[in-house]
Amino acid sequence: MIDSFEFNPSRLSLARRRRGMSKAMLSNETGISLRSLGYYEDRTSEIKPSEAHTRILANTLKLPVEFFNGPDIEEINPEAVSFRKLSKLPALQREAALAAGTFAKELSVWIERKFRLVEPSIPSLRGFNSPEAAAEALRAEWGLGLRPIRNTVHLLEGYGVRVFSLPVNSHQVDAFSLWHNKPYVFLNPKKSAEHGRFDAAHELGHLALHKHIVSSRSRETELEADRFASAFLMPSGDVSGHVPPARTISVKTIHKLKRRWGVSAMALVHRIHDLKIISDWQYRGLCIELSTDGYRSGEKDGIQRDTSQVLEKVFSALRSEGITRGRIARELGFTAAEIDSLLIGLVIASVSSSISPSGSEIPSTTTEPPTRPKLTVV
Repeated sequence: MIDSFEFNPSRLSLARRRRGMSKAMLSNETGISLRSLGYYEDRTSEIKPSEAHTRILANTLKLPVEFFNGPDIEEINPEAVSFRKLSKLPALQREAALAAGTFAKELSVWIERKFRLVEPSIPSLRGFNSPEAAAEALRAEWGLGLRPIRNTVHLLEGYGVRVFSLPVNSHQVDAFSLWHNKPYVFLNPKKSAEHGRFDAAHELGHLALHKHIVSSRSRETELEADRFASAFLMPSGDVSGHVPPARTISVKTIHKLKRRWGVSAMALVHRIHDLKIISDWQYRGLCIELSTDGYRSGEKDGIQRDTSQVLEKVFSALRSEGITRGRIARELGFTAAEIDSLLIGLVIASVSSSISPSGSEIPSTTTEPPTRPKLTVV
């Protein structure tokens, strides 16, 4: 519980950015003057919101009043994050994604106080001549051989990456990753399952290739992460062994083969072109045909989304002890809906909350043992 603290201006700023709102937008929504909001977010100001204003802000920003009375939250450093299509990404959406990442980080810290998770073991791959060579080396180090990767999220979690959903209402934010004591990857559940798998591999590329140069990520580093992801998901030896001769390759062939590696049709076409299996002329023709059929924006014959093994086991263990979303939310100062938004697409069944007909949570009859043993998730 955190309600013993005084109103914290930094938490109001974080909550506002989490909802993708500017101060002017929040002023319009709440009827609170822009000047007053400026005071409320100013750490040096002695002017604090009244109880009535605090409740209005909490209702508008969809967080409990208690959230605003907590200690400072260590936020994600924007310099440690790289967004694709940064020039096209509105500032408010970028800030909303970063704020959501901060909320996820807080949930992750809460989980790690109760469970023993896999320690990170992502090697630095900066010394390789090409991203493709780095991808091959990582596959060899992790004993993957040339076989297709069944679940990218399971793989990342198996090497200590904390994976969460990115609860933002925008297709413009694909995914992002960062090192914050531990490696984090945030995936957009609104993207197709194939897109999500490629994003996971792309962010793994950033974590391994660009760990110490995050502040200078650029278009070049994004292309390197793309090349890494392509080679990591579709190793050249396996692709060459399963793709038929160029003269027989058609869109129908691509649709059949892409399921082997769990990638989009466009991603496979790019890969076989990079490997010089098809000519420039064939590549352009396949891209045009796929674009005409709408495959640049999604997959009509999509696969099942990769889910989290770690989060599934963690929340299953919590359910067995009667620990509900409401209880977790109260300890964090969040709402159950906020927690759910960080798990969408990753966890099939969330932590169950017992809700009475009136809408209030029914206290659990299960008491948590004082010294509950840690759960090791592998």
